[in-house]
Amino acid sequence: MTSRREFLTSCALAGAALGTGNAPRARAEQPGADPGQPLVLSTWNFGQAANAAAWHVLQQSGPALDAVEQGAWVPESDPDITSVGLGGQPDRDGHVTLDACIMDHDGQAGSVCFLEGYEHPVSVARRVMEDTPHVMLAGDGARQFAAARGFPARNLLTERARQDWQEWRREAKYDPRANAERHDTLGILARDGEGRLAGACTTSGMAFKLHGRVGDSPIIGAALFVDGQVGCATATGHGEFVMRTLGSFLVVELMRQGRSPQQACEEAIERIAADLGNDPGEVQVGYLAMDTSGRVGAFAVKPGFQYALRNGSRDLVADAASRF
Repeated sequence: MTSRREFLTSCALAGAALGTGNAPRARAEQPGADPGQPLVLSTWNFGQAANAAAWHVLQQSGPALDAVEQGAWVPESDPDITSVGLGGQPDRDGHVTLDACIMDHDGQAGSVCFLEGYEHPVSVARRVMEDTPHVMLAGDGARQFAAARGFPARNLLTERARQDWQEWRREAKYDPRANAERHDTLGILARDGEGRLAGACTTSGMAFKLHGRVGDSPIIGAALFVDGQVGCATATGHGEFVMRTLGSFLVVELMRQGRSPQQACEEAIERIAADLGNDPGEVQVGYLAMDTSGRVGAFAVKPGFQYALRNGSRDLVADAASRF
């Protein structure tokens, strides 16, 4: 496998070349890909750089699991992305706590939550999956595990994030709130040349959250679900609403019952919208999914959710349709 340092260097260059501002727009559902054609999807416009990293793996006939992990490394290491990894907004006590999960074609899964001091929670989650009989490790246990596996410890609170936190404390008087504009989880889905699926999700969670709060991102079935015989899905937005409906599992289960990825995402959002009345307020949830044939779907509670797609010569950022 390519080393993390070498890979991040090559992918940072690729991501810079791709850019985001001039990316072509697309409709929410893409046509099926050719059989055996690799495909990678990720949430938000910064997912384009993650896709470039994942695509580098897929182009070398690497497995989808490596692709999603190495794709997630890019935003985890980018201090300018304030909702993932290094540079993520802290909780209300000033701690940057990270959540992540990963899942493969065969349904194997690993996750970590409330992890402090390690830049790549997605890789720690993979080691949980591969090296232990468990699915999730939390808090100090996750930190001890990361240290024992040789992951380098690092202070993740950047000066920019520290200043944002101090400003918030002055304005909000230490009162936690939803921060609807600051919960852009990176979810990434891939299909490799052998038709294997994998997914990963990584985040620093809701900005200025209560210390100890964990969202949907490390929870298998909530922020991420992969079924190698059906498809895969990931979520972003207000984690509490995703957890209450096990949204990603629901999307995949609906695909199993015959819905297209787009129909499945829309129905899963309807489950949330039913409780919101006529005005979603600050609530935002977006789902992104693909099935084994390469069809893609994306849908959100309200406008603003974007996703990135890479499939052969196609490299784009798309605006998802929305319920409200």
